[in-house]
Order: sequence, then C-alpha cells, then structure tokens
Amino acid sequence: MLYDITAKIVYEYEDAAVAGRHVLRLAPIDIPGEQRVLSQRLTVSPKPSERAVRQDFYGNDTVDVLFNRVHEEVEFKVSARVERLAESPSLDITPPLTALSAQVGQMRSLGPEAPHHYLGRSPRVSLYEAITAYTAALLSPKMTAWEAVHAIGCALHRDMKFDPEATTVDTSPIEAFEAREGVCQDFSHIMIAGLRGVGIPAAYVSGYLRTIPPEGKERLEGADAMHAWVRAWCGQDAGWIEFDPTNALMVAGDHVVVARGRDYSDVSPIKGILRTAGSQTSKQAVDVRPL
Repeated sequence: MLYDITAKIVYEYEDAAVAGRHVLRLAPIDIPGEQRVLSQRLTVSPKPSERAVRQDFYGNDTVDVLFNRVHEEVEFKVSARVERLAESPSLDITPPLTALSAQVGQMRSLGPEAPHHYLGRSPRVSLYEAITAYTAALLSPKMTAWEAVHAIGCALHRDMKFDPEATTVDTSPIEAFEAREGVCQDFSHIMIAGLRGVGIPAAYVSGYLRTIPPEGKERLEGADAMHAWVRAWCGQDAGWIEFDPTNALMVAGDHVVVARGRDYSDVSPIKGILRTAGSQTSKQAVDVRPL
C-alpha cells in the first residue's frame, strides 16, 4: 500500500523563547521488507540556526535543531510518500510461553533488535504488580507467545476506555491502568508493562495510522494525531510481531512506522528544552492518504 503522509505540529509560546534545542523523530523510516520511504521532507519554521541528521541506537531517523534567536512559535511539518509492505502473520510459529525465556537466553546479539533490551524497566515503564497480575490472569500454560500477545492486547481494548482528555503525555502507565482510560500511548505503555511482567520482551512504536477506513468500517481511533502501538518478541523463528491495543488488531498495512524504542521516551516525536518564562500550547494535524 502506498501512502502520502503530511503531519504538522505547531508550538506557540506565551512569552517569546530566547533559545531552544529539539530532537525530532517525525519522519517515517525505511525498514527492509516492511516499509520503504520513497520521498520525504521535514521543514522547520522559523529556520533553525543549526540542523543535524543522524540515526539513534534503535535505528530511528533523528533530526537535531537549534534556535538561538527569539521566536514566539515554531512549526514542524513532514511530508512523505511511503510504501507499506508489512502483513499480519498468517501462521503461528511462536514457541509456548514456557519456552520463550530459554530462547531469549540463547540470543547473543546486543544490537537494537535484541530482546534483552526490552525485558526490564525502562525510563517510562516499570514492572507494576497490579499490571503483571492482570496480565498473568489472562494467560494459560499452553498458550504460545503469539496467543499471549493477542489475548493481552484484546483484553486491554475491552477493559480500557479511549479518552483523549483522561491523561497527559506525562501520565504513568499505572495511573492510566487504575483509571482504565487513556490514549494510545497509555494503552501501549500498559501492554508493554504487562508483557514484560510475564517475561515477553516488549517495545514501543510510534507512527501514523491510516485515516481513511475501508468501505463499510468505522474509522480507527487515534487517526488525527501520531499513533502508538506495541512490538513483542515472540521467539527466534517469528521474531518481532506488532499489535495495536487501542484498536485490538495486529499491525500491518494501515500502520506506518516512524520510530521504535523501549518506551515513549526513546521515540517521542519532539523532545527538547527552551529558554523562556511562560507556558506553551501545541496543536497538530495528521493526514494519511492511501494512493
């Protein structure tokens, strides 16, 4: 599936910012066999004083920008054409849950795809007793890793309420879980905490979600902004699979990947610091058009 993607994020400052430095992860990435970026452009206004492009440890395309002049707002705009090649798994070749730990132990790589990075606590996700207990109650000893991921993701979709007013970007997974409401970031962080709590390596994915639904189907939640979902390592044969707990579905052609990491802190679209005395407001608009 081919997509044309446009995304715009604008920050307005109550008092003018004297200087600022930002790390941007906004543009889709190339993923062999899964996703191919045909063209892309990231514009920043006002024009930054410095701009540098690099890849982080997890293979995400990262742009660093520096402002050293006074500015009252800043606009980040991405336009890209992406070919999405990923398909949902059609055959369960994952091991039983009881065998997954041994397969993790057999992995010798410590590269970004290694499951070892995604088993313990990370900056935004801890191992919470309540979430682990909730997750463990959904599982049975005979389940495969894929069946476990599916069961946990579907249960969160059933038990959580999607509410964009319920949480903020700083809400912890346990707070959202106890309230049983939140947005895609909360759904994903809770699922990651639950998976790790039962020994399944889990990672966070940010990206864009198709905004035009298939004919006769309802529009998917989370399509007006950047979206988030979960990766789970399901054994040496299957590797990583992805699940969207907000919409209770396996990730495939409707999801376009921007960044992957341990949790939101590794993939946040815009991270930085400002020299200013006032508050700020932001607004964003995303459009994902299938061609």
